[in-house]
Amino acid sequence: MTSETAPLVALIGRPNVGKSTLFNRMTRRRDAIVDPTPGVTRDRHYAQVTWNEKSFILVDTGGIDDESDIMTGHIRRQAMQAVEEADVILFLMDGREGLTPNDAEIVDLLRRTDKKVFFVVNKIDGPDRESELLSSFWELGVEKLWPLSADHGYGFQTLMDELLVRLPAVGPEAGLPEGTIRLAFLGRPNVGKSSMVNAIMGQERMVVSEIAGTTRDSVNTLLTHGRHAYLLIDTAGIRRKGKTQDKLEKFSVLKALGALNRCHIALVLIDAGEGITDQDTRILGYTQEQGRACIILVNKWDLLKGDSRRQKQLMEEIAMAAAFMPYAPVLKVSALTGQGIKRIFPEIGRVHRQFNQRFATAPLNRLLEEAVARHAPPYHRGRRLKFYYTAQIQTAPPTFAVIANDPQAVHFSYQRYLANQFREGLGLDRVPVRLFFREKKRRTGK
Repeated sequence: MTSETAPLVALIGRPNVGKSTLFNRMTRRRDAIVDPTPGVTRDRHYAQVTWNEKSFILVDTGGIDDESDIMTGHIRRQAMQAVEEADVILFLMDGREGLTPNDAEIVDLLRRTDKKVFFVVNKIDGPDRESELLSSFWELGVEKLWPLSADHGYGFQTLMDELLVRLPAVGPEAGLPEGTIRLAFLGRPNVGKSSMVNAIMGQERMVVSEIAGTTRDSVNTLLTHGRHAYLLIDTAGIRRKGKTQDKLEKFSVLKALGALNRCHIALVLIDAGEGITDQDTRILGYTQEQGRACIILVNKWDLLKGDSRRQKQLMEEIAMAAAFMPYAPVLKVSALTGQGIKRIFPEIGRVHRQFNQRFATAPLNRLLEEAVARHAPPYHRGRRLKFYYTAQIQTAPPTFAVIANDPQAVHFSYQRYLANQFREGLGLDRVPVRLFFREKKRRTGK
């Protein structure tokens, strides 16, 4: 986990111009780490991409506005939202269909922004078709057109090379003491994130200083507590998905993803008065997709004072909704009364230690052997799966490589079993554990 903030790159354009195809090509090279937490609804319309050691968050706006909805108004709002939120914009047009009035309208919008825009003409399969298919698009009067075949790869490397050059420079956040623990406060609007940050600062004896925010719609506060420094990142509320006109609100999720990208621990607030909602569960899922440690803060607990039946019911509902991450601690707190605030920092300390813990290889291999002995992996196509050895490959979260004879044949249920065995055997009861299955390298003879 670095202390960088990933830039946001938005793919915009009319339906069926190839946004999803380009999205898939750009994200295909990411190393796939197996996340053994079931029950998380994966939103396939955004991803963190690492290309030539540079990272950015890519969003396919086709997932924000329904691809079947071709009304100009919705396309226009989608484009305007992308312009407002993104650092770099990839505007796709269809080379086979030629320039359309909707394309021209969006280009007019893009001329008003100071953001870097790539005007990409897709579905051009080779240099022999360039002059013919690009001709109508020069009417737009833009300085450069980027011919591309998202499907076959023509022009793709050239586009990516220039995109990486144009990404805004990012780096470690200036002024942070070494070892600063970064905490992101996430949740729906009005769950009390800012009030919680204020309550934490007011309850504890801390040295507080305001520092410039490096992510849009987040407020960063640096404070010290005991021997440690903390960066508190108060993010904008993540709104629920609703009717078609509300789908653009997905961009508010992307704002919070920037904070998730650079935090160690996500503190997700839930409104005790309203109970846990589908959107709360979705936000918890985002923390796991990003591989962050998570603490659930049930705020406004004072609203349930004296109602033991509702208190018990709410905790059961939270346990059920967050069943895919049972390791996340749940604290009952109130930003208004200060209840439970003093428990937050000791819990952060326990979670942070586990999140960054390292383990020697020998005990890891013993743990793997014992897990396999207790529950042998099933046969796959007539042969037994074999696990040779394991080693820790990173922290934050603890991630382990497991070397096997056929990694692709490891069923999800067995991946989950092994992850649970690692978590239990290593005492990692508060953080996610990830397994990365790799094939044993064969020796080559001379």
